[in-house]
Amino acid sequence: MLGLSMGLFIEAAVAVLMALTLGYCVILNRRLARLHADREALKLMVGDLVAATNLANQAIKELKSTAVEADMTLSSRLEEAERFGIELANHINSGAAMMQRIARLTNVARQHPVLAPAPVDSSDALTAPRQPNKVRAALEQLTTRVSNRGVAA
Repeated sequence: MLGLSMGLFIEAAVAVLMALTLGYCVILNRRLARLHADREALKLMVGDLVAATNLANQAIKELKSTAVEADMTLSSRLEEAERFGIELANHINSGAAMMQRIARLTNVARQHPVLAPAPVDSSDALTAPRQPNKVRAALEQLTTRVSNRGVAA
């Protein structure tokens, strides 16, 4: 009887262990099915990520080409602005030199009032009336501006 109960006990223990193993296999199968489904979702996600990366790379290439084009345009415009600046500075210097010459001529004309004015064409005299007061006033204004400019410099 001891042999029979020991055999029954071992058989019962094996049956319980097999039931536990079967339950664990069911749980493990569900986990593997979920892992497999997640693997498919992960493949889709990686595919989307690769597509987004390719789009980003293309956008970066286009941005680089746009930046290069904008840099070239800006450089050409800056060079043009520098040329205009130099040309404008030359015109300003020429104008300042001209104003100084006119001021010197006016000062000489004021200091020597005996000098006769330059002869006028008869055709110019007929078309343009003589206005010595306005000319004198304009020359005085010019001289004042030149002298004020010398003080400001």
